[in-house]
Amino acid sequence: MSKNFTKVVLAITSLALASLSCGAFSSILGEGSLLKDDFSSDGSGWGTGTDSDSAVEYLDGGLNMVVFTQNYFVWSTPDDVDYENIHIEVTAVTNGTDATTAFGIMCNQQVVENSFYYFAVTPGGEYAIAKAQTGLTDVFLTNNDQWASSDLIPQNAASYRVGADCGNGTLTLYVDGQQIASVNDTAHGIGGVGLFTWSAEDATTTNVTFDDFVMTKLP
Repeated sequence: MSKNFTKVVLAITSLALASLSCGAFSSILGEGSLLKDDFSSDGSGWGTGTDSDSAVEYLDGGLNMVVFTQNYFVWSTPDDVDYENIHIEVTAVTNGTDATTAFGIMCNQQVVENSFYYFAVTPGGEYAIAKAQTGLTDVFLTNNDQWASSDLIPQNAASYRVGADCGNGTLTLYVDGQQIASVNDTAHGIGGVGLFTWSAEDATTTNVTFDDFVMTKLP
């Protein structure tokens, strides 16, 4: 999967301004968790919306993201709270999506800027830990700013349990309980969280459903 940041950044900007709105937030809190959501209620607060480029909607007990436009990045957030030093886990059901579709977790999103970290995984076994900053080209902090492959990421699995540590200057990606990569960066120390799906340049099917979101505090 290649990267074309001009299209991706434009997609992020237009969606943030026009498509996703957050409803009243109603989290399902579990013991020791900051936020836990199984998406069984469509009133739990995640941003939803449908337009010609993408659809983000509650569907069949999950948060479903479908992207109709090639090389397009769509996200949803649960609230406008700033979090720091957190661990997030979520199940991503692939729904037969393209092997080059990327999906995953966002953290430390700045309220007034399109600046954040994101942890991306593809069904083809690729991954990246990346940094977005307003007005700048996104940077992959892993593998010399390129997609990397890992034998620890099963190819074309029906679902993946994606995890991320985001805190204390360290960013760590997990898939199915296995650590995939870890980097250090301190550009964004606190901010919002979210989930995203990113279609490839040659995408034909981009359809991911997120379920069983859990966020806890890092030690």
